[in-house]
Amino acid sequence: MLNQAMAQDFALFGLRVWFFVCVFGVEMDEMKSLSVMEGENVTLHTDVSEIQRDDLILWWFGSEDVRIADVNRSTKIIFASEGLSERLKLDQTGSLTITNISITDSGLYKVQIIGNKVARKTFSVTVYVKVVSVMEGDSVTLNTDVVEIQEDDLIMWMCGDSCIAKLNVSSRTISEGNERLGGRMELDFKTGSLTIKNISPADSGVYKAQIIGNKVARKTYNVTVNARLPVPVITSYCSQNPPSSSVSKCVLLCSVMNVTRVSLSWYKGKSLLSSISVSDLNIRLSLPLEVEYQDTNTYRCVVNNPITNHTQHLHITDVCQTCSDCVCCCGSTEAVIQLVVSALVGVATVAVLVYDIRSRRDEQKPAQT
Repeated sequence: MLNQAMAQDFALFGLRVWFFVCVFGVEMDEMKSLSVMEGENVTLHTDVSEIQRDDLILWWFGSEDVRIADVNRSTKIIFASEGLSERLKLDQTGSLTITNISITDSGLYKVQIIGNKVARKTFSVTVYVKVVSVMEGDSVTLNTDVVEIQEDDLIMWMCGDSCIAKLNVSSRTISEGNERLGGRMELDFKTGSLTIKNISPADSGVYKAQIIGNKVARKTYNVTVNARLPVPVITSYCSQNPPSSSVSKCVLLCSVMNVTRVSLSWYKGKSLLSSISVSDLNIRLSLPLEVEYQDTNTYRCVVNNPITNHTQHLHITDVCQTCSDCVCCCGSTEAVIQLVVSALVGVATVAVLVYDIRSRRDEQKPAQT
């Protein structure tokens, strides 16, 4: 009976919407963008001072325009969405409040205010999760933001699609479902918060908490584990300049080995000269810088991730030698070529000497006979 009555009300609302749109016209649609953290509350305002007795307020959600709430001051408020109904509130202005918002609540919300004319507003709501960055080997605690869980509550922690831990408050038992994290996890019996010890880059991912009791509360964290940073290594070699050039330059190469999700940068004083970044690959990262030998500025190479950084300072005179002091005055590739050519010339010289000695011996033998 209740569902039939609700269906009749919805049909009546639809008919009245069509009537007011056709007769009185529609105001231009407005769009407003909102960003909110998961678990918080958000209010979508109609900007109406007060609903009139004969006004209709209709709220829609999603690209398919699913109707989630209707209000008529002369009758009653109807919530049409089972998933959202327990977390929706409407006030005397028709404004909609969503409590304990979750990622699945992201999307477009539309409101129609039907009275003497039809006014429409659209809200683009983006729900984002909390990003947690932690250093490899440290401990991290993911809070449920619950003051105290109830006796009959069940807390479930998920990593991706896998359940890694369950806490049954009444029996005070913890079930662990992940061998990799086993022994490094702790659950707080009072709040249900999860602590991971000695965390590693393999533990990076999306962690979700579900607190199931009288209602379901959710909390999501995007955890990024950063590896320990190596200290940058700076090497140098002479650069080859055109014959007409009177300026001698030195090429500096700053390198770090086996890094992930870092940036490598050159600075002159406080000014950024160049930078390079790497995201997911565990590789060697190098960044060159060409300077003049006469340069008296102070340079530094910095490797950093979202948590920490390492800096290598240098002075040009400490690292770069002039061409007269260098083994060679060219790039490393050409230096290798010159060394190979020199070796070949040496071998050829020895071969010529040996051949000359043997020839003279052969000439002396007939004379002696």
